Amino acid sequence: MVSKRFSVLDLLSLELKGNDSLDLRCICGRRGLVRQISIPDLNRPGLALSGFFDSFAYQRVQLFGRGEVAYLNSILQNGQTDSVKSLFAYPLPCCVFTHGLQPPQVFIDMAEDADCPVLSTGLESSDFSTRLMRVLSNIFAPRLTMHGVLIEVYGLGILILGDSGVGKSENALALIERGHRLVADDIVEIACLNGNSLIGQGANKYIGHHMEIRGLGIINITQLFGVGAIRERKEVQIIVKLEEWDAGKSYDRLGTDQKTMDILGVQVPLLEIPVRPGRNIPIIIETAAMNERLKSMGVFSAKEFNKNVLRWLETDAVQSPYYDADDSY
Repeated sequence: MVSKRFSVLDLLSLELKGNDSLDLRCICGRRGLVRQISIPDLNRPGLALSGFFDSFAYQRVQLFGRGEVAYLNSILQNGQTDSVKSLFAYPLPCCVFTHGLQPPQVFIDMAEDADCPVLSTGLESSDFSTRLMRVLSNIFAPRLTMHGVLIEVYGLGILILGDSGVGKSENALALIERGHRLVADDIVEIACLNGNSLIGQGANKYIGHHMEIRGLGIINITQLFGVGAIRERKEVQIIVKLEEWDAGKSYDRLGTDQKTMDILGVQVPLLEIPVRPGRNIPIIIETAAMNERLKSMGVFSAKEFNKNVLRWLETDAVQSPYYDADDSY
């Protein structure tokens, strides 16, 4: 598991673009930029500004929208500063003013004295809340790293696991040559989002799209196959475990019993594929991906096969010879 320390300065330093951009800038309280954000949630301090601090969620980022700013201006113009002083008596991570609003100078002075960072964004409160929650949920998501290869096959994220030397990278390379896309090789970082979605990516974005092929060395997938052969992140939807063929082991031949692997509390379909000379593993993985897509559409080939066999056994063509033979005794 990966523990995460995340400060207000880290929040300001995030390189977010497009619909993920937070458009944040620091107004005051720069000495407090080292304060840690420990909870991926927001709080709107309207009740605190009115003097009610029971169950005050001071550990969260404090969001000031138009309503909070209007009330703040009202009480400060009347010289009522006690609630604001009480607010800054708590170790707030930071305060964020939306809609490009500016806090009153009195508020800025008290924030400076308390070393509390005050940030501003041009986004609306609802838009900023959605974006920040998405960013913080991703940052604070439970994580782990696994030794394997993550590749996208027919739109499904397949994590290939197995002992060193079993052929994970070689089979992934064959899949890439067949038009599929590499997400990460060797070290895969997996984050659990929303408690039910596993998102995998390379542990290091600078070397994530390189592969080590024994006898060949390090190769750059982007340069060899183009940007269409890679992607940055992908949900882990199937796990393929490659292992050396064991003649004494009974392998699944029907597919009626679905095995799973637990990763961060999420059960992921698991396929154990034995490797030996003559087996075309890339084609087997492609077929597994297509079969999983069929399952998502409600088509279970193994179950349909069982039903068809039972239906055939119940037909007269099978029953008649049986009963006729029984009558002869």
